Amino acid sequence: MTTSKETDWMNHPVIRALVDQATALALEERITLVKGLIPGIADALSEEEYERFVTFVRLKGERFQEAKSHPGEGRAERQVPGDRDLEGR
Repeated sequence: MTTSKETDWMNHPVIRALVDQATALALEERITLVKGLIPGIADALSEEEYERFVTFVRLKGERFQEAKSHPGEGRAERQVPGDRDLEGR
């Protein structure tokens, strides 16, 4: 789930178990789960923080699609910015 020392704290066993359980759901169920989480996330963030969150989620999907369509090329060749780029790491 995490690839850097800065985010290693996110490799939490309970979160990993939840992600594994969610992955076992059908696509429609996973989409419903994500949609169900959004109001609580939006409520806990400022408008600016929420916009950053939405941007990070969109870019995560774009990076995955890009990597999937260009297997074996590595991050250096990708066009979609990564979390490290956006966070200045």
